[in-house]
Amino acid sequence: MKKYKIIIDTNVLVSGLKSRLGASYKLLSSLNDNRMQLFLSNSLLFEYEEVLKRNSHLINLDFNEIDSLLDDICAIASTRNIFFLWRPTASDPNDDFIVDLAIASNIDYIITFNISNFLNVKKMNIKVITPQEFLQTLGENL
Repeated sequence: MKKYKIIIDTNVLVSGLKSRLGASYKLLSSLNDNRMQLFLSNSLLFEYEEVLKRNSHLINLDFNEIDSLLDDICAIASTRNIFFLWRPTASDPNDDFIVDLAIASNIDYIITFNISNFLNVKKMNIKVITPQEFLQTLGENL
């Protein structure tokens, strides 16, 4: 069975924490699934932390709970140090570090709601899809 290497964009993380009804929540709940391996860099972890803490009132978590969640994510994720930058690649310069991580980790999928930010990544043999599309790839239904 293929193990998909994935990166989860911050918008998917926030969406999954705001509501238990959608594909983002189901994806986050499945991160221990042996069919996927989450990849993380320091830059992405710091973005997760900054955005979650800024939006803590929307996700109903306090800072300690956010820190605990991030610890859990770090415990299951594979990490990569980035030594080569592929910038500019994303249409949003704030997403270029995700592309750098994707290339350094030989990622199969970037999972995001901002697909248009990553149009240039398709040339690099990296698929950019929504959480629902990824779950369908796994054969999951909502």
